[in-house]
Amino acid sequence: MGATSQQTLGALGETLAAGFLKKRGYKILRRNYECVFGEVDIIARDREELVFVEVKSRGSLSMGVPVESVTPRKRAQIIKCAKFFLKRHVTQDVACRFDVVSVLFLPDGRSVIELIRGAFEEE
Repeated sequence: MGATSQQTLGALGETLAAGFLKKRGYKILRRNYECVFGEVDIIARDREELVFVEVKSRGSLSMGVPVESVTPRKRAQIIKCAKFFLKRHVTQDVACRFDVVSVLFLPDGRSVIELIRGAFEEE
């Protein structure tokens, strides 16, 4: 799969993930938030918590399940972005959480979406 196909798959996965989260009561605040430390796919509010969401999409399981690709390095990058976002955009203390949404596209055109709440935390 070329870079363009993977980018398209990723963008579609992020759109599906945002809809999935909205249906579960999350309020989407930002998508594709970029800062000097990298990017966070989705920033949302789930009740009283601010949630930083990494979306991982795959077209098959040949490379493993999507969530397996959220490496320690990627988690550290998301945490740095979250801290940057909090310093720049949040004026009061707020509880934060890091979720992962896994999107698997099946050959028949359907998709399987899984939410892992509190998938990781700052170490």
